Amino acid sequence: MSDPFEGDFGREARPACQLYLVSPPTFDLEAHARALERALAAGGPVAAYQLRLKGVADAEVLAAAARLAPLCRAHDVAFIVNDRADLAKAAGADGVHLGQEDGSVAAARVLIGHEAQIGVTCHGSRHLAMEAGEAGANYVAFGAFFETGTKEVRHRAEPAILRWWTALSPIPCVAIGGITPANCRPLVEAGADFLAVSGAIWNAPDPAEAVRAFAPVLA
Repeated sequence: MSDPFEGDFGREARPACQLYLVSPPTFDLEAHARALERALAAGGPVAAYQLRLKGVADAEVLAAAARLAPLCRAHDVAFIVNDRADLAKAAGADGVHLGQEDGSVAAARVLIGHEAQIGVTCHGSRHLAMEAGEAGANYVAFGAFFETGTKEVRHRAEPAILRWWTALSPIPCVAIGGITPANCRPLVEAGADFLAVSGAIWNAPDPAEAVRAFAPVLA
């Protein structure tokens, strides 16, 4: 699998923005597997998928990972587990995404190894982003940029933080929060390397068409 979060992300050489799909917090596994397969087969610019199940047993997370990770790998898409480095390791995931209350980058690195990808939620904070970068995160995530029904919005971010980060650091940044094809252009223009999207894909009648709808803005 190619590694979407590694490579030369220098200011003059940053590649085109790509999509980072995030699962709904709950779902019917087989129905979601079909939707994911449709989304990944769309031929659109999808680089990563995050399994973000909330309020379920560890066994359910691992069962979902066993079903969904092969779909991602078949399409050369990174498979990331949310919150739990131990579950990411158990699932054989490509990495873990850590919230601010999910433990340190250093501890996750010890557990899942140097080849794994570790992302960190930084909300709208430059300080948190600097800390994550210094700790060895492979990417930082800023948001929420817009209102979203996926989770309660307690922190907001503005496109200026993307411009600041991309001018400062080669570490890629992810924009998240209520992102749709209709509102994402300012984030792309501000320098987001990835757009984390959930409802815009899974709530659409056809996930494949939803992925393709982003392509003209990302190109």
